[in-house]
Amino acid sequence: MTYIAKPKLHHPNLPKNKLGFTRRDYEGPVSTLCAGCGHDSISAAIVQACYELDLPPHRIAKMSGIGCSSKTPTYFLGQSHGFNSVHGRMPSVATGANLANRDLIYLGVSGDGDSASIGLGQFAHALRRGVRMVYIVENNGVYGLTKGQFSATADAGSTSKRGVGNTDQPIDLVSMALLLGATFVARGFSGDKHQLVPLIKAAIRHRGAAFLDVISPCVAFNNHPGSTKSFDYVRDHNEAVNAIDWIERRDEIVTDYAPGTISDVTQHDGSVIRLRKLHAEYDPTDKLTAMSHIAKGQAAGEVVTGLLYINDTHGDLHDRMNTVDTPLNRLGEAELCPGAGPLAAINARLR
Repeated sequence: MTYIAKPKLHHPNLPKNKLGFTRRDYEGPVSTLCAGCGHDSISAAIVQACYELDLPPHRIAKMSGIGCSSKTPTYFLGQSHGFNSVHGRMPSVATGANLANRDLIYLGVSGDGDSASIGLGQFAHALRRGVRMVYIVENNGVYGLTKGQFSATADAGSTSKRGVGNTDQPIDLVSMALLLGATFVARGFSGDKHQLVPLIKAAIRHRGAAFLDVISPCVAFNNHPGSTKSFDYVRDHNEAVNAIDWIERRDEIVTDYAPGTISDVTQHDGSVIRLRKLHAEYDPTDKLTAMSHIAKGQAAGEVVTGLLYINDTHGDLHDRMNTVDTPLNRLGEAELCPGAGPLAAINARLR
């Protein structure tokens, strides 16, 4: 893959945070995703959140799997650590890294295919174990890299670009995260930066498993099969030496609406998502209320957004395993191998 680097020269008057970094210092190479992709808006929100929190980029570790969403860590935090794992295996890689070095901030980016299909088991165990990480799913309901098939989060009754209706019931990752024991659960929309940036900042500061489901529209799969200008029609009627796709440039889908209100967001293919932002009096510490609120929204055809649930007293994986404060990757042989005496004492207690 070819990366397009951004110029390193910055305007001398760009605002700086407490560490002396500009917002540009938290960016990465130029994105190669489709113009107008909601995933790029999420990357911009992550950049803004890390800049505002004054985070040292070298203290952040980015983890991802496979898919359009899992490409996005390339495009933000270019000075941070990064690991692109195999399909659906990001949570286990993040778990191992977290156990080895608890001092880093772990940011896991995945997609609805990466987490709700092949990686569903990995998703479940990372949350129930309380791995301290920000787990972001960039959710567009389709398999973007393989040309727009339904993902496991696609709503029943939705239609693909080929006109096929989805008959399967969707997996709601937010509801699953609540049931699995995540102690920070939120949902946002890629085009609502005013809501998304604070949610990401709060998730980073949370001590425990923080899950954030972000609805992110896909701009590429709105060319209908009945059109003679569609990719498939042209390929079938053109004797070409190769196949080259052209994705028409689209404007980013954005919205801004008050807490407690509804916003109908029209996507590039004409479909509409109805977003309901939590009202200011909503109590995010009540898990039963959160589950009921999500279910009521689903029954009304609404996507509830905001901080749905938080528990600041539960702790994380290191608390449950009673690990030492020193990161395990910094322990020497003397600490890791105490010798025959302590081993004999442990064996004696087990007899």
